[in-house]
Amino acid sequence: MQDYSTPAIPVPRLPLALIPVVLTIALLGVQIFYYDDFTPHIPLAIGFGITALVGWLQGYRWKDIESGAFQVLHVAMPSIATLIIVGMLVGTWIASGTVPMLIYLGLELIDPSWFLAAAMLMCSMVSLSIGSSWTTVGTVGLALMGIGDAFGVPLYWTAGAVVSGAFFGDKISPLSDTTNLSPAVTETNIFDHIRNMMPTTVPAMLIALAVYAVVGGADDGGGTDTLTRIDAIKQGLADNFVMGPWQLLPLVVVIGLAFFKVAPIPALFTGVMLGGGVAIFTQGASVHDALTFAHSGYSVVTGSETLDSLLNRGGVTSMTWVVTLMMFALAYGGALERTRCLEAIVGAIMKRLKGFRGLQTSAILTSIATNVVSGDVYLSIALPGRMYKPAYDELGYSRLNLSRAIEEGGTLVSPLVPWNAGGAFVIGALGLTVSAGDFSALLYIPLAFACWLSPLFGILYAQLGWFSRRAEDDAAAAGERA
Repeated sequence: MQDYSTPAIPVPRLPLALIPVVLTIALLGVQIFYYDDFTPHIPLAIGFGITALVGWLQGYRWKDIESGAFQVLHVAMPSIATLIIVGMLVGTWIASGTVPMLIYLGLELIDPSWFLAAAMLMCSMVSLSIGSSWTTVGTVGLALMGIGDAFGVPLYWTAGAVVSGAFFGDKISPLSDTTNLSPAVTETNIFDHIRNMMPTTVPAMLIALAVYAVVGGADDGGGTDTLTRIDAIKQGLADNFVMGPWQLLPLVVVIGLAFFKVAPIPALFTGVMLGGGVAIFTQGASVHDALTFAHSGYSVVTGSETLDSLLNRGGVTSMTWVVTLMMFALAYGGALERTRCLEAIVGAIMKRLKGFRGLQTSAILTSIATNVVSGDVYLSIALPGRMYKPAYDELGYSRLNLSRAIEEGGTLVSPLVPWNAGGAFVIGALGLTVSAGDFSALLYIPLAFACWLSPLFGILYAQLGWFSRRAEDDAAAAGERA
């Protein structure tokens, strides 16, 4: 992201910089918790207006504020495009029988008592292979939601396991955009960056896996009630879809394209086209039907309320809520950066830092806070990455510590913030309905253990001085490679 601050206008004082942040968070709290209305769009839009007013008081013109918002939107356009294509992918993959086939196979092969652990591992492997947490959540994750429902697992437990696996696979995949962004911002090597994340990644994953293994899955341990639900869903799938090897073709091709490092957007769009083709040639859909599935989502009446709620989704229109939320959040975050409000807040924090422990902890917390305030995972990586680099150099510590901090505070925390791009997508793709004051679907946030345990390990290591790489370690490693 470009640095487009205006040198002639100084960084605002901290009280002024905090005004748009504090007021926007207050508005979000009133909208969500007082009015029981989970639509953060307008509070974020008002937050943008407040930020623009603060910028005007500093001396910025509207053109400056607008350019800041549009710059961040421009940087995030590939993510927005990916989001729209994932919506198309979900619609066509349900119509083709790909998602129903995954559900059917899961009901056949997964032991209900180990369901949550298996769900996390499956999502980890798929996300690691394709480098996209969103694609994993929207396809394999959606199928696992159906399997979990058949097993009688609360949806928030299944969603927690899916998010843990999908975003951790994304975090350590060399094909992931955020995994490439973190070392790019800190000017480090991507494979050194991935290796340096293992001390926090491995224990967080093992603890999460252990919790999911203990909790298990089926509410009756795979007893008669569970078997009855499983048989009913399998029968409903068999009655409404042709299922065979061809149904897995779109998934296999997309994973193969990712393996050969084809860019995400053309790879996913190929999956959309294949999904539509399989729907036409195996499910009897017309060309017009396939186009409709991609735009408006799949629609079917199976006679099972569970199956209908699971399968009637997807399409470009299903992503409208998420895309508009992303645009409001990104514009707000861009305005905060353009007016240098975020810079003022981070600068105030850095002035109070003493030593590596405070620096590393602050880098993690700053990335998390930027995720919460701006709603943009890219900004949560790029902003602290740019600003903290000189401090690590000054203390003689490797920038790999910084790249790990911003990856964990950025990539892993994004799905845990409901108005963040990652959180909004998870809620929309997995059907985690929040309405009438019922926020139980958001329980997936504390249950996505792997996502919040890793930053905690990072903070613990910083305090203890463990796995805190020095700059000379980088020099020695570079000499060995040479």
